Amino acid sequence: MVDTTLDGGFFVRWMAAAAGLVDREAGRLTELDSAIGDADHGANMQRGFAAVVKAVEAEPPGAPGAVLVAAGRQLISTVGGASGPLYGTLLRRTGKSLGEAPEVTVAELQAGLRAGVASVRELGGAAPGDKTMVDALEPGVAALETSLDAAAAAAEEGALATVPMLARKGRASYLGERSIGHQDPGATSSALLFAALAEVAR
Repeated sequence: MVDTTLDGGFFVRWMAAAAGLVDREAGRLTELDSAIGDADHGANMQRGFAAVVKAVEAEPPGAPGAVLVAAGRQLISTVGGASGPLYGTLLRRTGKSLGEAPEVTVAELQAGLRAGVASVRELGGAAPGDKTMVDALEPGVAALETSLDAAAAAAEEGALATVPMLARKGRASYLGERSIGHQDPGATSSALLFAALAEVAR
């Protein structure tokens, strides 16, 4: 585990980096979603993270937890469909778990994200292997034990591993066997969160 402390400013930069990656990958996210969803995941995530950046950069960065709670609130209010509540819950629950500490360690962030992922699983009823964002989130969080770069790589591998899966939750589950052979858009955007985290730490 990396022995690093992360302050509120780091978390603001993380959200900005995530917004940048979502912006660049919006077309691909929509393309993936057009195969097994509503073809709006890229645009929805773009709009949501643009609102997040505006919100968290409007004031001096507070505690890491407060940054994530504010980000989660924005995603819930600006992103349509299931993505807003799921991503919003992930960030809000993680932020609440971090509390009001002015700085957190990577180990504390990992514990917070574990709580966030547990809330996502509870809200969506998804487990690993169901072809959802959980398939990228769980390995990403587990690999934080090693490093932020390892977490980004594990989340990306988790997203790629959704291709042969049969969707059992979410919009894609309505397609049954036809969901096989397509990468899950939610897992793909979840992997971008970890890629942004690693990028900001470099």
